[in-house]
Amino acid sequence: MTEAAAATRQAALVYNPIKVDAPALRATVTRLSAAAGWAEPAFYETTVEDLGDGVAREALAAGAATVLVAGGDGTVRAVSEAMDGSGVPLAIVPSGTGNLLARNLKLPLTDPAAMVQAVFDGDTLAMDVGWCRITRPDGDAAEHAFVVMGGIGLDAAMIANTRPQLKKTVGWVAYVDGAARALPGAKPFRVMYQLAGRKLHSTKVQSVLFANCGSLPAGLELIPGASVADGDLDVVIFQPKGLFGWLFVWRRVAWDNSVLRRFRAGRQVLSLRTKDNSVVYTRGAGIELAAQDSHPVQLDGDEFGVATAVRVHVSPGGLLAVVPRGHDTTGL
Repeated sequence: MTEAAAATRQAALVYNPIKVDAPALRATVTRLSAAAGWAEPAFYETTVEDLGDGVAREALAAGAATVLVAGGDGTVRAVSEAMDGSGVPLAIVPSGTGNLLARNLKLPLTDPAAMVQAVFDGDTLAMDVGWCRITRPDGDAAEHAFVVMGGIGLDAAMIANTRPQLKKTVGWVAYVDGAARALPGAKPFRVMYQLAGRKLHSTKVQSVLFANCGSLPAGLELIPGASVADGDLDVVIFQPKGLFGWLFVWRRVAWDNSVLRRFRAGRQVLSLRTKDNSVVYTRGAGIELAAQDSHPVQLDGDEFGVATAVRVHVSPGGLLAVVPRGHDTTGL
């Protein structure tokens, strides 16, 4: 790229002013843009009314060559929704408490400058974006994107019961409090669901997750082998029966997936273990699900009200995620 061409390129930073050190981050983007010979960057703050999708569209309309996003998981989700299919790279500057997409992409979590620098000399990964159409009890419907995972049922109730101030103070650990509040009233509910091109199923569940990524904080592997770039969504159906069923769920996620699967001997143990259906995994290009009553829905850890039905599909390779130069993307 010639110096003249570089000078016409502009980076745009979309950031949540509550989640980031705005002056420091703006200064870093300005400094590294100048060092790369790019134009003066543009800055867009999110608000309560605009979580990031609106200002991201403004940045795209203004001709941004790359958009950077800094904020919580909700900010990343909203900006990704606006940028799906745009062909403009998105650089995630880890901020906030969760950083779930950054963790799954194995991006540097404590070095914001590394991700800003990647805008100018890094690589890109074409990753999938999930879309969920949510049908309300009154028949109204709306569609929103997610980049990590969404769900209907107990997982969403847990998020809805998490106290915002506690989450702000202790981060993702606050969800333990939300789980304690949601579990006592948790009751299985019947759903009809169908994966794209598969047969229709009817079963009682506590929760159904549809995921683009598989890793959670604290080293928990909810979905081993999940890929952000395979053109499919991973679906996890939680249907434990009683206390022992929940123990099976915890063992599957915290021990089997997160520990045993990392070692050959552990995988041999798992191959000999009697199967249980407290947690059922499947994969496909999308899923349609309907329930008789309404149940809470979450996307990337944010509440999205209640729904009687959801229709989920994937946009394969719809988002160009910026990664540092030479970043190992195998297994992502």
